[in-house]
Amino acid sequence: MAKMGQDRRNRPPAKDADLAPLSPPARGGVKRAATVPPADAAEGKPFWETKTLEAMTAAEWEALCDGCGRCCLNKLEDEDTGEIVLTRLACALLDIGQCRCSDYPNRFAKMPDCINLTPEKVRSLAWLPATCGYRRVKEGRGLAWWHPLVSGDPETVHQAGISVRSFARSEKGVKEHNFVRYIILDFDDDA
Repeated sequence: MAKMGQDRRNRPPAKDADLAPLSPPARGGVKRAATVPPADAAEGKPFWETKTLEAMTAAEWEALCDGCGRCCLNKLEDEDTGEIVLTRLACALLDIGQCRCSDYPNRFAKMPDCINLTPEKVRSLAWLPATCGYRRVKEGRGLAWWHPLVSGDPETVHQAGISVRSFARSEKGVKEHNFVRYIILDFDDDA
């Protein structure tokens, strides 16, 4: 098995648009923008219920991240079957205690495998967890009670057991050929 995104024969070249972080950055060591409107003034509903992913502002898009850290876990792909499996190894940049990228503005330069989520990628990445705020909105399911935009508290994602805080380990110091030792079952979430 190969780490997703590395040594892949059919990997498309990175595009400048894929490498540019959304502005303003809100994950990692940067605080979430306080100016994200909780509701659409015209309808009195939260923006994630009234806007498509494409119509969201950069601040709204960033606010959809629940801070679970699941997308930052390393995935392995069987090069023969294409099957993707999850590991409990987190990206070296993930601050596991906070479940945020420790260098969000520079993540693409430091981690070439980091994926810039876009509405198109939310539609195409089958490995996004069922609990993911982006995926839930795309599927018309709204946000879960523990999502910080709903609860008003960034800790509820951890309290609900959704985040990787309690079980993830950094990939730092683990040789890539040993990643298979850290394979875990996919999440069994009711999302």
